[in-house]
Amino acid sequence: MVRLRDLMMPLWAEFAYELVFAEPCPREARDLIAANADDVVTSLKCTGLRHMDRRDRLTRYLLPRLDKVRVPLPDGLTPLEQAYYLQGAFFNTAVVQLSEGMAHLLLVLARHPEEQERARTSDDRHFDRVINETLRLYPLFGIAHRITSGDIALDEHTTIPAGSVLCFNYPEFHRAGFADPDRFDPGRFDRPAKELNHIPFGVAANRPCPAWRLAPIVMRVVAREVLDRYVLDSSVSHTRSLPSRGPCLLTPRGAPHRPRLALAYMRVRDRWEDVWRSLVQLVLGTYMVWDAHRLRLCERHFAEAAARDPAEERHPAEEGDPAETEAPTAAEAPDRTTDAPDRATDAPDRTTDAPDASDAFDAENRYAHHGRHPGSRRTR
Repeated sequence: MVRLRDLMMPLWAEFAYELVFAEPCPREARDLIAANADDVVTSLKCTGLRHMDRRDRLTRYLLPRLDKVRVPLPDGLTPLEQAYYLQGAFFNTAVVQLSEGMAHLLLVLARHPEEQERARTSDDRHFDRVINETLRLYPLFGIAHRITSGDIALDEHTTIPAGSVLCFNYPEFHRAGFADPDRFDPGRFDRPAKELNHIPFGVAANRPCPAWRLAPIVMRVVAREVLDRYVLDSSVSHTRSLPSRGPCLLTPRGAPHRPRLALAYMRVRDRWEDVWRSLVQLVLGTYMVWDAHRLRLCERHFAEAAARDPAEERHPAEEGDPAETEAPTAAEAPDRTTDAPDRATDAPDRTTDAPDASDAFDAENRYAHHGRHPGSRRTR
């Protein structure tokens, strides 16, 4: 019996390290990266506390190794900011999201034995359909938010003002337009994914996830390696947030396969764990929202930005720029937004999965839907 996310995390820690430094990953680095990534995603799901000392240890580990990075880091960053950049993009987000994605993929196959065998023996094209359908059902993004940097005219009567927070619900978008959307059916992707409501890596034309080309390939390779070695079985509930970390039974191929008793035990344990886990999430989630209100980091961010450059608060239309008064096209509209500030220096963490209700809960409590940013007078 394993927890699929726990099984995958050290593997992706090594993968990220070798991707960045082009050398084998030392055991010390693997354990440090995996422990920090697990800490990040556990706290985001409100199933445990965040231990900032782990993040600090990883930062201190990366600082003296910046000159060994095989691709030049962004210009204009201090060494500490470069360490945060590596930590946030590769050793937090990449490790967490790949581990979560693999846990969902393997758990789907464990829950659908006939599809598991077909995927194991099929070609890459069919396996890609399985991955696409998994990410449609269990997208790694919950609710994304952007803050508009200029007015966006929807029609002659409606304009979204600059400074508005726009929220996008990935799970609901992935359900729209599909018959029986809760059913696992890789056959939906017999036609090109771009013709469907399917953007697990964001919109390709507007800042998609940097790993949107690489991730499906490496996920397919790793999944094939697992399926070639083991038969997967699971009886646990499968939700997008996956706070259980994906309990699964792995039986070596060629060994006797009698999972009935183990699956019965797994089912009972999973239901019992749901009880105490829900209580922990209630307590920690409530504290997280209270703490966000207390710190008011978003409001302070905009206030400090306005103090540094008062021109940033000037309405573009007041400058007489005709481009700001014309309605943007559909392709242009997304470019008029900026990423919302985050509570941590490794901002990509917040794109990691969270409890099903907490994505909306957190967004609702930190920002007003379609309201002015908290630094303005028009906040809710």
